[in-house]
Amino acid sequence: KLMRRPVRLLSACVRTALSLSAMAQSTKPGLWEIRSKVGGNPEMDKAMTEMQQQLASMPPAQRKMMEDMMAAQGVRMGSGGNMTVQVCITPEMAKRQELPVQSEGDCTTQVQSRSGNTMKVSFSCKNPPSSGEGTYVFRGDTGYDMKMRVNTQEGGKNVTTTVDGSGRWLGADCGKVRPVTLPGNN
Repeated sequence: KLMRRPVRLLSACVRTALSLSAMAQSTKPGLWEIRSKVGGNPEMDKAMTEMQQQLASMPPAQRKMMEDMMAAQGVRMGSGGNMTVQVCITPEMAKRQELPVQSEGDCTTQVQSRSGNTMKVSFSCKNPPSSGEGTYVFRGDTGYDMKMRVNTQEGGKNVTTTVDGSGRWLGADCGKVRPVTLPGNN
């Protein structure tokens, strides 16, 4: 149970970051790497540390199974709340300025303002319930930096978490990374 909570929140934060990135000014098709660092919440920091300690203390076969399970969802965990996800952007998605998002989350996003290469957004998600705001600074069509504040409820208490992240284009060939089918675009 302890491991599910931070992984679930990290996953929700990354899905939210990806769904917000769908409103990018322009996106180059191909393989992208999305890096996120979750912080700003002492309880989450503690849970992440405990999860990493649990992973480190697992027998090698069990640890590999857990890491493979996360990798199958495109997630690689680093130290200190860092997470990396690789995603494939098809030419059609790039044309529509979409990034692949899993169907979970049921998020709505509104652009609050756009000025030059900076975009401010607000969002609300139903699964898990969360809301917040973020700022994206685009580096052309091959990268962006973002800062986000995510509000959730955990055990009946309001919890605010920050997410600092970046996205960068790795190349035109997605290799083994398959694009995620967007809802309504089957």
